[in-house]
Order: sequence, then structure tokens, then C-alpha cells
Amino acid sequence: MCFYLDFAARKEQSAASILGSLLRQVVGGMEMVPEEITRTFQEQKMAIGGRGPRLPDIVKMLQTVTSSLRAFVCIDAWDECAATHRVKLLNSLQQILATSPRTRIFIIGRPHVRAEIEKRLPGRVICLPVGSSKDDIVEYLRLRLDEDETPEAMDESLEAEILEKIPEKMSEMYVWKCD
Repeated sequence: MCFYLDFAARKEQSAASILGSLLRQVVGGMEMVPEEITRTFQEQKMAIGGRGPRLPDIVKMLQTVTSSLRAFVCIDAWDECAATHRVKLLNSLQQILATSPRTRIFIIGRPHVRAEIEKRLPGRVICLPVGSSKDDIVEYLRLRLDEDETPEAMDESLEAEILEKIPEKMSEMYVWKCD
């Protein structure tokens, strides 16, 4: 199961919508949907206004399906998630891990979210730095600049500045493995 957080959609990407997406992925791969999940959705459909499952319901359903199988969850661009949603999401992931010993969660993000992840998932986190080297970034930028359809719009000094400044500003990325 995987989810990529998008800065442009951070208001819509609540803990419930993210975990709901993960639930759809895992249930979509099952031969038969567990009765508890079918029942929960039916109950929600009968509620006033036919609302969807709420966060606690989604967490329970994820606990149901992940407690009996080996599951891998990957959440990319963690730092793009709104802070209010990150807290609820980390608390929910902690609940899922508590009942699903074979579940592994990988969170990818920038260094400034490290303390929050380690605080909410204490003793369960391994941090691994990942990223490209400065040379890799320069090579990629050169390739992209060579593809420019209006090369006359850029002089040598601007190109030199791009090749210097962008690799400097690239921050490290980390993967947090939670189990």
C-alpha cells in the first residue's frame, strides 16, 4: 500500500482520506472482503446523509485486514502533509502497528519532521538517510537544460547560477522504517 502526499492537496489529504486510500488498496487486492468491513460500510451508508467511515472506523478496518497478513505501507513526502493531519495520522499508524505485528511502515520525508515521527512512534523507528549526490543533481539539471526549447532565453551566467544554487538548496531526504 502506498500514498504520495501532495502539497497542493494538503487540505484534502486528511488522516481519514489517506488511510481510506490505503484501505481501498489492501481490500482491492483481497479475494474476499472481510465481513466486518462490509458491515461497517453498510452501517455508514444507512447513517443520516450516508456518510463515509470516520477515522476510528477506518483504523479498525485496517487493523482487521493487516492483523492477519504481512503488510507494507509506504507514505511518501511526509513533510508535505499538513501538521494537524500528521499528528492524527501518526497516532492512527501507532494503533495499527499495535495490533499488526507483521506490518511495516515506511515514511519518506525531510529532516524537519524526524522529531515528530520519533515522538509519536517511540521505540519503533529506524531512520535511514537517502538522496542523490550533488553530482547526480547537476547531471539531471544539465539534461533538462539541454532539452530547453528556447535556449536563447538563457545566458551562460544564468545556467551557471542554476547549476550552483539548486544542488546547494536540495535538502536531504530520510526514510523512517516503523515496525
